[in-house]
Amino acid sequence: MSETVSDPGLGEPFGPKPRKRFSRRNIFIYGTLIFVSLYYLLPLYVMVATSLKGMPEIRLGNVFAPPVDITFAPWVKAWAEACTGLNCDGLSRGFWNSVRITVPSVVVSIIIASVNGYALANWRFKGSDTFFTILIVGAFIPYQVMIYPIVIVLREIGLYGSIWGLVIVHSIFGMPILTLLFRNYFTSIPEELFKAARVDGASFWGIYFKIMLPMALPIFVVAIILQVTGIWNDFLFGVIYTKPDTYPMTVQLNNIVNSVQGVKEYNVNMAATILTGIVPLVIYFISGKLFVRGIAEGAVKG
Repeated sequence: MSETVSDPGLGEPFGPKPRKRFSRRNIFIYGTLIFVSLYYLLPLYVMVATSLKGMPEIRLGNVFAPPVDITFAPWVKAWAEACTGLNCDGLSRGFWNSVRITVPSVVVSIIIASVNGYALANWRFKGSDTFFTILIVGAFIPYQVMIYPIVIVLREIGLYGSIWGLVIVHSIFGMPILTLLFRNYFTSIPEELFKAARVDGASFWGIYFKIMLPMALPIFVVAIILQVTGIWNDFLFGVIYTKPDTYPMTVQLNNIVNSVQGVKEYNVNMAATILTGIVPLVIYFISGKLFVRGIAEGAVKG
């Protein structure tokens, strides 16, 4: 606790004022944070606890009680044995399908969007404003409007029902918002760096690779998190544009949870749900600080 020092000339204390540890402001702020944290953590606790229980213990009805006899059998069944339609190989096949869909979709969309954003921010070519307006409008078009036309396009080019067809769909739909993010971020970089590189004779690609990319790590992390989260958690496109052999993890999770045959195994359902959501959760926790930094530095500027 800070101490005050008296001034002999004035006879009054001066210096930093002691802070009240339990002021109304602190009680309100921390109380609100604790309440919100419990609100979001309680369902997660119920999911984890239920996934570690056997069915006899679950039938007792106390969902908040911790598991008495911890078992990982539901996790094993969710990963390798649960039936997702005609196949009974669990979520393992859907996991690798999701990886094969997510990785190229993220890489392709981010590379193209970063180049688009760089060009729109630093190279004022003819029609750039019109192009940027079209991209902004495209970011707000409802997905449902485009579902049937995309089905026809993918059928005509022979990619309907394949993983690469879904990769193209995710890459295209991620382009407008990612271009906006990169364009705003590159606009925030001092223009003097770009002009100095131009004076030194640097080319379009030289400036992009040697100046812009090294400074754009935070916004790349933002783009990766947004794309990985959106693509990995997608259900609508996955169930429409793929077939049972190429279903992503979310579609297989739906087939497990909504199965109407046999006994409802809530522990397996909870384990399958956690397995499906663990990838974007881990990525966010690993790069959370850079995500916040990238949003603050570029995503709200324009």
